[in-house]
Amino acid sequence: MRELYPPIEPYKEGKLQVSDIHTIHFEESGNPEGKPIVLLHGGPGGGCPPFYRQYFNPEKWRLVMFDQRGCGKSTPHAELRENTTWGLVSDIEKLREHLGIEKWVVFGGSWGSTLTLAYSETHPEKCKGLILRGIFMLRQKELRWFYQEGASYLFPDAWEEYLKPIPPEERHDMITAYYKRLTSADAQVRMAAARAWSIWEGSTSTLLQDPNIMQRFGESTFAEAFARIECHYFINKGFFETEGQLLLNVDRIRHIPAVIVQGRYDIPCPMGTAWELHKAWPEAEFIVIPDAGHSMSEAGIRSALIAATDKFSSL
Repeated sequence: MRELYPPIEPYKEGKLQVSDIHTIHFEESGNPEGKPIVLLHGGPGGGCPPFYRQYFNPEKWRLVMFDQRGCGKSTPHAELRENTTWGLVSDIEKLREHLGIEKWVVFGGSWGSTLTLAYSETHPEKCKGLILRGIFMLRQKELRWFYQEGASYLFPDAWEEYLKPIPPEERHDMITAYYKRLTSADAQVRMAAARAWSIWEGSTSTLLQDPNIMQRFGESTFAEAFARIECHYFINKGFFETEGQLLLNVDRIRHIPAVIVQGRYDIPCPMGTAWELHKAWPEAEFIVIPDAGHSMSEAGIRSALIAATDKFSSL
């Protein structure tokens, strides 16, 4: 079982203006002469906590992390305008060019796996390898499972709290009902909805509920960006042209070395989605963690991801 590398600090931080509205915060850590890898965080709207750096050997990797539009240290906070999947794909390319990187490995979990697939299918020639975890392809059946029905049967107590901000007559379409409140002019309404939405995900992200994760997801600043941006992407169907676009276009990346790590008991991103990707992309190494849920901090997932980053450092 692999343990995290020791904590490190970035050797460089910066800001990059990527649109008329948005400026993203980025950092580099590890070895400036190491192999470049970019981490695409979850959410959308989750940001990059410092412990993410510990999944990468600091002697071998030049690790690039950035907070996507509207979250973390990027500005403006929780902004929905000019915030789309394809805007983020463009941001990744702008950041790569800004840093003078020719090709890099891309690492992404949960929504980060969605964005990794969208980016790599758009720019396969810029990807040296792909490490994915907790596969999410933002299809309607995946959204219905977690936000409308399905996961509620496994976590009925947490689901009850998720329902509270929404009156019974609106519960037939929870994403639309939440979007109405997360974009309300009333700050109290927005925050109540944001915390309930965010805590629902934090409550279901690990095989055994982790109070520390639930507390972090419930923090006001985090929850506001996380819930608003997630719901914005979901109500807009990920800004994809067609349902299942990422799976349909997987042939564009089948030649790229890749590993997929999936917890068998992942509730937010159930294994059926990863299995579909595996069947369409048999060249990618597929690793199922038998005693894990969704979170990259769970022991088996953590260990598999570190083993993957170690392996890919020699590509």
